[in-house]
Amino acid sequence: MQFTTWAYSIFERSISDYHQKNDIDMEIINPYPEKSIEYYLYLKNWIDTVQWHLEDIIRDPEIDPVNALEIKRRIDRSNQERVDLVELIDSWFYEKYHQSAGHSETATFNTESPAWAVDRLSILALKIYHMQQETLREDVDEEHRNACRTKLAVLLEQQQDLSLAIDQLLSDIESGKKYIKVYKQMKMYNDPNLNPVLYGKK
Repeated sequence: MQFTTWAYSIFERSISDYHQKNDIDMEIINPYPEKSIEYYLYLKNWIDTVQWHLEDIIRDPEIDPVNALEIKRRIDRSNQERVDLVELIDSWFYEKYHQSAGHSETATFNTESPAWAVDRLSILALKIYHMQQETLREDVDEEHRNACRTKLAVLLEQQQDLSLAIDQLLSDIESGKKYIKVYKQMKMYNDPNLNPVLYGKK
């Protein structure tokens, strides 16, 4: 089985599990062994799914400003958790493929790491799920549903293309045609020693 077929099935399970209650505060019950790649992929998508709904909530024009600030800070924490997980997944890819990486004298770099591409696949799984839900709504007219069916078809094509690109990248890394490196994102705005607004208050 190709990596993306397997990973996408984990994303779909996470999305389905979340929508059993559709509650941003519900406790995650990760069905996979702790510290396994399956565990991290499920957790990654769960974070994406909760954040998807937080982003919906914060766009309510009648939201209480205090609540909006709480949601915004929660989104910031979620983004940091997401970045940390992507880097962890990239480390897993590195450990899996680093012995073959760079074997070819003509090996080249890719513009993004495997895990950041998988991050986009996780978000795409959410887009597909929610666009599918829009095609099933009964409180809208057929024009709305048809427009969403058209968008859904594009998203599904994008999912096929992205999956193929990721699998090809992994194949190229494994065969030594591509290098693999892990870069820490080093986000500055969450670091009290690097954000001038934060360290200026010390």
